[in-house]
Amino acid sequence: MKSIYGKAENAQIIIRIESLTSSSKAIWGKMSVDQMMKHTNDTMIVAFGEKTLKINFLMRFLGRMMKNKVFNSEFQKNSPTAPEFIYKENFNFETVQKELIDNFSRFASGHEAIKVTDHPFWGKMTFEDWDKLMWNHMDHHLRQFGA
Repeated sequence: MKSIYGKAENAQIIIRIESLTSSSKAIWGKMSVDQMMKHTNDTMIVAFGEKTLKINFLMRFLGRMMKNKVFNSEFQKNSPTAPEFIYKENFNFETVQKELIDNFSRFASGHEAIKVTDHPFWGKMTFEDWDKLMWNHMDHHLRQFGA
């Protein structure tokens, strides 16, 4: 599997992000390209301890039950998204693209980038868990926009 921590592989994702334009259209789903970049950035900064989530007991239980299946398979088109990561408003394309590139680049520094080892939805997270989740999630959304 490819790794968010590998400098070359991390750079490949960044090239794909850079290939997006403000007129990039989704192949599936409802998000615009700017909303997708805001969404992926905000899921990422949870790992850095810069965004906190309030998840109720039932959802925490569900996340822990689904974790192994989700982390070890390709994300499905139109998969459900936590309400905290759904955006109806639009964002400045250049701003969210730069934020996403800057934050994804942080993973190339290695495990030191990860500050959260107990995810509010998924539960206990190893560095490998974060690697799988962030790679699969970013790849999924870049494919959504043909990148």
